[in-house]
Amino acid sequence: MARPDLHERIQAQQKLRGAQGRTRARRTVSRRDGVRLEVDGRWLTGFCSNDYLGLAQQFEVVAALQDAAARDGAGSTASHLICGHHANHDALEREMAEWLGYPRALLFDSGFSANLAVQQALLGDDNDVCVQDRLNHASLLDASRLAGCRLRRYPHLDTEGAMRQLKHAPDGAAMLVTDGVFSMDGDIAPLRSLSLVARMQQALFYVDDAHGVGVVGEDGRGCVADAGLGVNEVPLQLATLGKSLGGHGAVVLGDEALIQHLSETARPYIYTTALPPALAAASLAAIKLARRDHWRREKLTELIALFREGARRNGLELMPSETPIQPLLCGDESHTVAMANRLVEAGFLVSAIRPPTVPEGKSRLRVTLSALHTPAEVNALLEAIARARDVASFQQSLLASGS
Repeated sequence: MARPDLHERIQAQQKLRGAQGRTRARRTVSRRDGVRLEVDGRWLTGFCSNDYLGLAQQFEVVAALQDAAARDGAGSTASHLICGHHANHDALEREMAEWLGYPRALLFDSGFSANLAVQQALLGDDNDVCVQDRLNHASLLDASRLAGCRLRRYPHLDTEGAMRQLKHAPDGAAMLVTDGVFSMDGDIAPLRSLSLVARMQQALFYVDDAHGVGVVGEDGRGCVADAGLGVNEVPLQLATLGKSLGGHGAVVLGDEALIQHLSETARPYIYTTALPPALAAASLAAIKLARRDHWRREKLTELIALFREGARRNGLELMPSETPIQPLLCGDESHTVAMANRLVEAGFLVSAIRPPTVPEGKSRLRVTLSALHTPAEVNALLEAIARARDVASFQQSLLASGS
């Protein structure tokens, strides 16, 4: 039997994505100035970045990056366990652990590799199981498949569903995994009740708080601390450096034994070049600012309330979220893309999120807010969204009438 031609398969898949309205294209940003981005020679106000605290271009953060690069060079030159572990990496791990109240932290090049590292190092047997929220980030789901354990998923935010999956799991090691803040919905997992489920079922509880650390709870310590939990209830936690902290990389936090085990056995840690020391220096500066500048979170809280109230007045269907992630449901993929294109015409950049990132029929505009936005910019975006919606409704009525 002849093997399938991969080029023909690729072409067929591309054609199908085009018919479904799921073709994806990159936009090249030429310059960035806070929330303003130059794209294709035109300046747009961005409402799609994860730079929630506005630290990516903050002077002290950039200065720390430049000073460290001038002193230590562009790269780390090796993996952490060879000679790539720098004093900047060590200081960053210690600062993050102290901030979030964990005994120890381990630095990774990305949240994706960190999530793979955790599951690959702890769940390697066919009888091991990882029970996850159905809407967890792709890196968590892929990590289970690559680790070789059994993956079981429960309905979104359904604590009883998590309990059922763990009760009927094999007798191997078990892990219960959830996002803290869900990246496409903006809602927060019921961490207290999930931690009880994990304890009752003798499962290790792991929380990926990529979108929570920096913005949620007192001093921005994230969803775990805001729920009154710590290392005893949540033995492992992930915090990224590329969202609210404006940099790059990720940190896994846990007790001494777990973190030491990861450092000695996790393939994504052992077999990759360490993050450049200059990036670690920038993230260290960003953490200090995130801990000190309470006004950034206070400003975000005000902007979130302003956006949600404005959306309510304009009859816009927002999902239930009190975080900087404010998704506007549109439903149909082509309609969502059309809305995003109209917003570009109006001077705003907002992401059109479509399957497979979100479930079928749940395409949306993912609006994200930053402490750098002004109330005037938020109000202008709301007006532009309402106009785009009204234009789309008028066009649909014309099509329906055959005019």
